[in-house]
Amino acid sequence: MQKKKLSSPATWLMYGILLVLMLLWIAPIFTLIATAIKSKKDFYSGLSLFQMPTQIAWSNFTKALTEGNLLNYMKNDLIICCLKVPLGILFEAMAAFALTRLRMRRPMGMFVFFLVGMMLPMQVALVPISIVFNRLHLFNTYFGLFYVYIGFGLSFGILVYRGFFLSIPKEMDEAAYIDGCGKGRLFFNIVMPLAMPATATLLITDFLATWNEYLLANVIINDNALKTVPPGLMTFVGQHGTDYGGLCAGVLISIVPVMVVYLVFQKYFVEGLSGAVKQ
Repeated sequence: MQKKKLSSPATWLMYGILLVLMLLWIAPIFTLIATAIKSKKDFYSGLSLFQMPTQIAWSNFTKALTEGNLLNYMKNDLIICCLKVPLGILFEAMAAFALTRLRMRRPMGMFVFFLVGMMLPMQVALVPISIVFNRLHLFNTYFGLFYVYIGFGLSFGILVYRGFFLSIPKEMDEAAYIDGCGKGRLFFNIVMPLAMPATATLLITDFLATWNEYLLANVIINDNALKTVPPGLMTFVGQHGTDYGGLCAGVLISIVPVMVVYLVFQKYFVEGLSGAVKQ
């Protein structure tokens, strides 16, 4: 019976679709790696995107780190991430705690108000941001970039934390209050440790979004010494040509911090997302 089930046309069709999707997902990664190890001579020799070179051009990685100034861009991006991600998560958790644990008028209305931020495209806010930042002299500053990243990230963080906090029984709050625990200790010592999966999920998604963000970083930061990784990689794109080897090598190097963060917190990732949609 099991063999008949595995050999059914529907099963083979499903495996075929999954195989095609797997190849579609792997193809860009393979071409990225293949391009990163090709020399300029390989590009003019007629090699296709899917062909590996006969000799690996390690000089592309050296060029990305030295001529491409990638280490400086990664340092700037890391500073922004280390500021934005922990503080953003703290603000999002505090807002979700207030919406789910404190007595307030129309908590659902407030929650919907926060969710509206997820519907607002960044492009719509570029002109107001430019006007305000010009008056406050926030262009070419870490704080200017950190400030807008916090604002645009609040909605998703509150959505995740709210769903997870609603799954925590209110009886725990009552027991904590009976033992003399205040709202601050309830938040930091009881609720937040229980919400570790949600926190890990947001650490991964926030770090990834902040590290890879291009539009706002390109508009707010014009000083080459303060640029983050995505705008910095565009230095390989010139007016008269593009150094595809150096560009792809820089992309591969810039993936490393994101992979480290994901591997550290991956076991909490799925649990945190599932908690966000329970309610």
